[in-house]
Amino acid sequence: MRLRRTLLLLLLLTFGVAARAGGLNSLKTIWETRETPAEVSAENTARSNPTAYRLPPDKLRKAIALHRIDEVFSIAGSVWVPVQLLLILSLGVAAAMRDLVVRLSGSRWAQGFAFVALLLLLLVLLNLPLEIYGHRVALAYGLSVQGWGSWLNDKAKMLALEWLIGGLLAMLVFWIIRRSPARWWFWFWIPAIMIVVGGVFVTPYVIDPLFNKFEPLAQSDPALVRQLEKVVARSGIAIPPERMFLMRASAKYTGLNAYVTGFGASKRIVVWDTTVEKSTPDEIAFIFAHELGHYALGHVVTGTALTCVALLPLFWLGHRGVRLLLRRFGTAWRIPTQEDWGALVVLLLVLSTLSALAEPIANEFSRTIEHDADVYGQEAVHGIVGDPQAVGLRSFQVLGEDSLDDPTPHPAFDLWFGSHPPIWFRAAFAEAYDPWAPGEHPKYFAK
Repeated sequence: MRLRRTLLLLLLLTFGVAARAGGLNSLKTIWETRETPAEVSAENTARSNPTAYRLPPDKLRKAIALHRIDEVFSIAGSVWVPVQLLLILSLGVAAAMRDLVVRLSGSRWAQGFAFVALLLLLLVLLNLPLEIYGHRVALAYGLSVQGWGSWLNDKAKMLALEWLIGGLLAMLVFWIIRRSPARWWFWFWIPAIMIVVGGVFVTPYVIDPLFNKFEPLAQSDPALVRQLEKVVARSGIAIPPERMFLMRASAKYTGLNAYVTGFGASKRIVVWDTTVEKSTPDEIAFIFAHELGHYALGHVVTGTALTCVALLPLFWLGHRGVRLLLRRFGTAWRIPTQEDWGALVVLLLVLSTLSALAEPIANEFSRTIEHDADVYGQEAVHGIVGDPQAVGLRSFQVLGEDSLDDPTPHPAFDLWFGSHPPIWFRAAFAEAYDPWAPGEHPKYFAK
């Protein structure tokens, strides 16, 4: 599920910035389907069984070291984004870029796209050392096999996409700001909804194929499709084989993954070829059933709809934040009004700061839907695989080993940055969850 950034803003705006315990409990009340006794029992058992997921000594050392690096990178990345934008403003770079594009052309279109290009190039240069180090770590720990040429090519394509989309959005928002300075946040919300919905729809068709190769799963592994169709039939959801795709991830990555993306006619389930190569048919069925849970429980559609709703307060907060900062620091930054091209950097500063503050709330929501998909997946393969509990445990063991997941991550780090439940909990829950036992009842399927 690639909903993290969407949820980050969504939950901030819908439920507020405060990450109090009561706020998190309210989130769970709103989003969690009522837990069954079997689920509660399995959760309690899982919490007392942190050794269900284990690593051999050599992999354990690597996993711990990798987790320490991830901690530093996650914290640094969360702080560095608003810091670099603040530096661009405080050092007068934003104003200097504005002056340059205004001198180059009298055309608003040329100025807007030139300013966005300069800003993106500057951000790329500021972030490049961290990104290079991150890729070196991935290569050193065997998480990636992508060569530097391919890696740079992906970065170039992403930069071009960001420039095209970012330039169009910048032109649109500044056009609206000039015509309605006090209400631009509302008028921009209307086209933004269409952009979000259209973006989610076209991503599987347009964006994803730019970075990876996809093929119908039926073309490469028809026997596996027949196995997965049993899971689909078990769920009662209509997912034709033509919406099942294999992604040739092995050209770049070594990890295991699958995900659901798009909606309507573009909705599809994608399985990485590394998952197919390293997992048994039963384990693939379990992983597929987890993704089917996202499909069946409407996580993509729900996330898209709620994001559209949340955009309104998001833009209002952006408007208020920009006005506040310009009143206080506009003279020092040489950015007098929100119609100035440099105000784009101020707006990004406000949004990135709010995102950093909202991280734990967003991830609490993400962990909830991922756990729900785990429950759904284990129930969906009942009667298809011989022992759903053993298959689930083994699936998470293979996933954790391949990704070098630390069996004992720091709880505070998981609370703030973990978008999924920790792998040890997922493995222990899968081992303990048996809603088909006498006296128990499944959560999503009739017994």
